[in-house]
Amino acid sequence: MKNMEVISMKNKTLSLRKQFLLRIFIVLVIIVIITGGVQTFVIKQQINNTLTEQSTMLAQGIEHGIKATDFAGKSIEHQIDLKLLSYAYHIGDLLKGKEWKDISNEELVEIKDKLHLSGITILAEESDDIIGVRATDPKEIGFSFKKIGYMEGYLGMLNRLNGKTPDANVSYAEEHANVLQIAQSGSHGDEPVFNKYAYYVIPGTNYIINPYIEANEIYQYTTVVGPQTWIETVMKENPYVDEIAVINPQVFKNPDLETKLYPPMKKILYGSIDSMDSEEDLEAVLSFAEQSGKAQVSYIDSTNGDKSYKLFLPINDEQMIYASLDYNKIVTPMYRYSTILIISGLVAIFALFLVTARFFSRIYENIQRIKSQINSLEGRDFTAKSVVNDNSELGDLSASANRMVDTLHGVLLDTSDQSSKVQRQSLMLENDANQSVEKMYAISTETTMKQRGAVEDILDFINMVEVHVKTELPNNKVEEILGKLDTMKLYAKDRASATTDFTITLSDLLHSLHSQSKELSGISNALLQNIHKFKL
Repeated sequence: MKNMEVISMKNKTLSLRKQFLLRIFIVLVIIVIITGGVQTFVIKQQINNTLTEQSTMLAQGIEHGIKATDFAGKSIEHQIDLKLLSYAYHIGDLLKGKEWKDISNEELVEIKDKLHLSGITILAEESDDIIGVRATDPKEIGFSFKKIGYMEGYLGMLNRLNGKTPDANVSYAEEHANVLQIAQSGSHGDEPVFNKYAYYVIPGTNYIINPYIEANEIYQYTTVVGPQTWIETVMKENPYVDEIAVINPQVFKNPDLETKLYPPMKKILYGSIDSMDSEEDLEAVLSFAEQSGKAQVSYIDSTNGDKSYKLFLPINDEQMIYASLDYNKIVTPMYRYSTILIISGLVAIFALFLVTARFFSRIYENIQRIKSQINSLEGRDFTAKSVVNDNSELGDLSASANRMVDTLHGVLLDTSDQSSKVQRQSLMLENDANQSVEKMYAISTETTMKQRGAVEDILDFINMVEVHVKTELPNNKVEEILGKLDTMKLYAKDRASATTDFTITLSDLLHSLHSQSKELSGISNALLQNIHKFKL
């Protein structure tokens, strides 16, 4: 059962090469996963940063254009204000303090043409209203702010007749005159016409001289260097820009403001909008209209199937920059670059894996050579050597193992030679001891027989002497002689016993020597047999 478990464990044991390659592969996979995750996170952050930077840069460029245009426009408008007031004063001088009823439309047309104005209107109070009573444009005659529901304009005119400066929408004012900001003409309902209006009351009169010029000069400047041109330039230079516009969130909140005479309001001030139709877009715009001072809003919109990055950047309470960027066009180069980096990283990691695997395979092959040598030594092959052509520690290990094999091989050969000699000597000793035992046994038997025969002859002779002594000698001498004869008998018997014991002891000694030589021969034979099991 234990042997089966050992075999099972051996089958389950992975080779060093497989363990190393598996661990290297796992480590590289973990590195790829971690670096891929980090790179994905960094790319996403980079995409968000790029989208924010690009959209913010575009919006700030438009905002800068708007501010620059406003500043230039105000400078130009101020010059126009001064110029228009000078025209109003000059018209007053030309009319020479006439009543408005004494002024003809033809006279106003002549003055208009002389001063290159867009038109002149005389406003006077009639029937609790202030209307156009004389004008170079027939549409202006009978025009009244009250009639179109613009009470703020009516009150402004009333204040001017009463010698007061209007409270609102004034770009420049003096004691008896003021100039309004650019405003839409209320008498031209068919198409919007924007003019610059001046209002002057000649002291001592009851009417208002209203010269005006078209706002083309300012609008031409705005068209050439203003936000619209900026937007068109940005659209051309940045292919990922889908839409840019300057919008008025207040008009989105209250569309009725677009029909209001003054100040002129539009949903889209500059640029164009085609895709701002999602609920999230409207919520973003309305949130600015309801909460002034709110920070910019940006998000990714996929309402129409295509992803767009949208930005809403407020300029002031009535102006907001809207930008829509093509998300795919922006992120595709980044993802392409990221893909190239990931593929390059994978190729580099794969190349590293191949180089590492090849390097370790060489190490593993050298280890296998040394292992094969050790297995051969374990199988009693003391001629096995390993060839490792390596200047590393494995080469030193192989050389040490080969030297150890040479040493063991020499020791075993010498032991085998000595064992052969011992076996030969033990065989010779065993043979000699065997022969000596047989000879000694024959000699000891013969000697014992001779000794016993001699002792018996001596004893017979002594017995005959005893008989003779007893019969021939006197009694006083007999006992002494018999005592000596008994002593001689004992001596003869002792000599015979000693000889017998000596021969027996010597025989036993030779027999023991034979047994030991035989045992030594068996040991040397067994040693030789064991040595012969080794391959030398």
